[in-house]
Parts: sequence; structure tokens; C-alpha cells
Amino acid sequence: MHPLRRLFAFARPYRRDAALGTVYSVLNKFFDVLPELLIGVAVDVVVNRQASFLARLGLVDPMHQLYALVALTVAVWVFESIFEYLYALKWRGLAQDLQHTLRNAAYAHLQALPPDTIARERSGRLMALMNEDVNQIERFLNTGANDLIQVFCSSLMVGAVFFALTADLAVLALLPIPLILLGAFWFQKRLYPRYAAARDAAATVSSRLNNNLAGMATIQAYTAEAFEAEHVRAASDDFRQRNAAAIRVSAAITPVIRMAVLAGFIATLLYGGWLALNGKLGVGSYSALVYLTQRLLWPLTRLADMTDLYQRAMASANRVMDLLETKLPVRGNAQPAAPAKGALAFENVGFSYDARPAVQDISLRVPAGQTVALVGGTGGGKSTLLKLLLRFIDPDAGRIRLDGMDIAALDPAALRRVIGYVAQDPFLTDGTIADNIAYGERVPDLAKVEAAARAAEAHDFVAALPQGYASAVGERGAQLSGGQRQRIALARALYRDPAILVLDEATSAVDNETEAAIQRSLARITHQRTTLIVAHRLSTVRQADAIHVLDAGRIVESGTHDELVARNGFYAALWRLQTGEA
Repeated sequence: MHPLRRLFAFARPYRRDAALGTVYSVLNKFFDVLPELLIGVAVDVVVNRQASFLARLGLVDPMHQLYALVALTVAVWVFESIFEYLYALKWRGLAQDLQHTLRNAAYAHLQALPPDTIARERSGRLMALMNEDVNQIERFLNTGANDLIQVFCSSLMVGAVFFALTADLAVLALLPIPLILLGAFWFQKRLYPRYAAARDAAATVSSRLNNNLAGMATIQAYTAEAFEAEHVRAASDDFRQRNAAAIRVSAAITPVIRMAVLAGFIATLLYGGWLALNGKLGVGSYSALVYLTQRLLWPLTRLADMTDLYQRAMASANRVMDLLETKLPVRGNAQPAAPAKGALAFENVGFSYDARPAVQDISLRVPAGQTVALVGGTGGGKSTLLKLLLRFIDPDAGRIRLDGMDIAALDPAALRRVIGYVAQDPFLTDGTIADNIAYGERVPDLAKVEAAARAAEAHDFVAALPQGYASAVGERGAQLSGGQRQRIALARALYRDPAILVLDEATSAVDNETEAAIQRSLARITHQRTTLIVAHRLSTVRQADAIHVLDAGRIVESGTHDELVARNGFYAALWRLQTGEA
């Protein structure tokens, strides 16, 4: 489907605004063309006086004719100005409204996609899409739509006047228009792929810069400044070259159109002058036609800018619409039992990434209120099971039950509200500590915030900060240490008092003191709720009610810590490796 049709389909609620804007643009152009006709009438009055066109309408006195022309001119300019104000107001307002709606729709759709789908996309490309691409569409609606409408209307109106006065001259004057339009379409076809390539190159630059800013400490630590600067230079140079390829084509449009305009103007000047000299065309009519030829053909020189703006907007519209049409996962609408008990059951669950099995035929039960740990080597399938539980992905085989209900039938948002999730690398929003603990609530309950922080052993370090819970954490929690971020993330999970607590490597990146603090927290809070822990550090899961060892996507051992050590199998080998035992 053409990108303009896709954009129109999305903008259905704004069709009334677009229709009004079109009407105002047409009326503005109508009054814009009239002054040239009035110039011809004025010349006719001065030359022919009592025999002029206005004299035949009853105004015999030449001065009265001039007074009438002055009044008409004032009225025409006033109406032209009024409709120019109205079309600018309507088109620019529409541009801002549609820009706002598009950006919010794109972001909302992005939030509804699974995290793995988003992770496969370059962040720079997504940022460019929601900023520059949406802005490009806004710029086209701001001015480009009105320009296209007015050029079309101008051609119709002026062409009608030409044919009314002299058909022969009209054919000569209008002859360049088809050539101009064909040339514009020819250039359009060559511009579109060039601008699409330029937008992709711009996304690459944005992605590279975004990635490097996030990893500046590593870049400097490895003295890789020159190395990364070369990467940025290469990406920027590719963007520059792709833009240059588009510019070479777009820059040629105006000179070509000017030559066509010159041909039409010369035809009017010579042939119209010959008709006037031989008495076949009035001097006033000749004057009006010369001016109207300029008014008809000269705006076509702006086709270069219009075509350039249009093609950029259509390339951007396609990218935005592609995102909005990305298929969303199937969502259930059932609600978990209230209150949720937290009993979990994985029944013959299997999942593959691009035909590569991640978990195979996993079956395990987590009774309500128990703590169950998943351990094993990298790539064993532990984190995949957590993603399946949170419905970030859906299983290829088997099913997962919460309190006896298949989670595929549950509303994912309702499911996640009964789960407290702590990631290995916790995300903190750029706000205060209280904002992050009560994440998602506009007005945090400060008593609950402090209670959650105490449970996560975060209260002491928060209270020691100059502003306490009102202290800013910085972008992605940059003002806090890794251990402090982890404890804030744990407090955030506890704030919502979930039936299920999910810890994904929650202590893998913290020091021994922080791990001990988190261990103390877990010892107090896990007996109140179902807890599912993924861990590489086996010391974190020694007290779990059950430990399941995963290898190559399968459960190879299950039992308590003491049972598994006594069995002298896979888990015992991992334990000896971590404790340094022979």
C-alpha cells in the first residue's frame, strides 16, 4: 500500500480538519489569483476608458471605474489574508495533533511488543523513528500539503481564465505543465529509494552514538577513543554520502522546471503580443495573461522543494506505519484468582529461539509460599523460563499454570501485577528513590515506600543521603552504586506486595556485603510468598525449598542443597567449583 494511503488510514479522526484546511487553501488561492485579473482590468480602463469592460457593466466614468477597482482590490486582499490565516492555523494545528498522536501510538505499540522483539531492534533506529521520522511527517503537513493543493488549484484557475480569453494562447502557455509534472514524477521515483537509504543511515549514526555514550567508561578504560571515533566517522560519512545521492537528484529538479517555465512565458509574451498588435486581443487581456503566466508557471519551480519534502515524509511514514503494523502477541483477558496464592506449574514446556531449543520438556511445580531455585551453566534455559512465566515470550509447547489457570488465558498486565520481578541489571527511571520504589504510581505511599526499603535493607543508605527518599537517582540510576540499585529494585518488587517474587541473578553483580544484606532480606520475606530464584551464585539458594539444575534446556537434577551435594552430581560439581573444594 502507498505510504500516503497508510497515513490517511491512520489519520481518519482528522479528516474533517484536513477537509477544512483544503477548503481554506483553495479559497486563499482563488483570491490570490484575482489581483492579476484586476491589473488587466485596470490597464483596460486606462487604455479604453468609456469603452472598457467596466464601462459595459454600467460604470462609464473612468474615475468611478478606478474607485470600483480599488474597492475590489481591498476586498480581495482582505479575503486572501483571512483564508491564509485560516489555512495556516488548520494545517499547522493538524500537523501538531497528528505528530502527537503518531508518536504516542508508536510508543504505545512499542511497549506492547515483547522485550525480546525490541531488543533485536537497534535502539538508535527506534529513537530516530519516534523523533525524526514523526517530525518529518509533521514538516510535510505544516507546509507541503498546502503547497501541493495550491499549485493544483492555481493551474486549474489560471488555465480556465486562459481558455476563456483565448484558447490558442492557452494551449501554448499550458503546454509545459504536463512536461513539468512528468519530470517531477520521474524525479520522485528516483528520490524515494535514496531518501529511504538516507533514513536508515541516519538510524545507524543514532544507534552508534547512543551505544557509545552508554559505554563511554569502557571506551576510555581501553583507550579506544580513536577506534570508536572512526566508527562514528564512518557511519556519519555513509549518511552524508546517501544524503548527497538524494541531493544530486533533488537539486536538478528546479533548473529543469525553470526551462519549461521559460518556454511557456516566451510563448505568452510573443504570441499574445502578436495577437494584441493585430487587434485580436485587448491590451488589458494581454497584460492579465502575461501576469497570469507567471502566476501559473512560477509556483511550479517549488515542485523541487515539494517533491523533496513529500518523498522524505513518505519514507518516514512507511517506517512509522511498519512499526504500528507489527503484529502483537495474542493476549488473554482472564484475571488471576483474587487474592493470588502463587502456586506455579510448568507442564512439558518447550521453547526455541530461531529453531534453536532453549528449554525442552520442562515440568516442575512450585507450591504456593515455597522458594524454588533454578541453577546451572550459562545457556541452560533458566532466564528463558522466567520470560515464559512473565509472558515476555509464549511457549512453543506445553503450558504454565498459576493457581491452576493457564497463564495464556490471562491478561498479561493482570498476570504481571501479581509478580515482583528483580532483574540482573535493574532499570531505574530518572527520578527520586521514592519514585523508583513506588514505580508506576503517580503519588507514592511514603509509608509503604519506607517499609519496602526496610525489608530490602535499603533504608539505612537511603536515610544517609542528604535528601533521603527524595534523592535523585540519575539516568538509569547512575548516582547509585550497583548494590544500591539492586536493593532499590528489590524494594520496588516488595512495594507491590506480590504473590510471586522472581529474582533473575539478583546478586550476581554485587559485593559480598550487599549479597549478605540481600540474603538477610530474602530470609525474612520469602516465607510469605512464592519465590523463584535464578542464580549462578549457589550460596544465594542454599536455603531454598527445592533446587532444580538445568543443563542444555532440561532439568538434570532436583532436590535440596544437602541432597544435591550428597548426590555428588552436576550440582555438587558446581558447588565445589565455587567454594574452591577439591
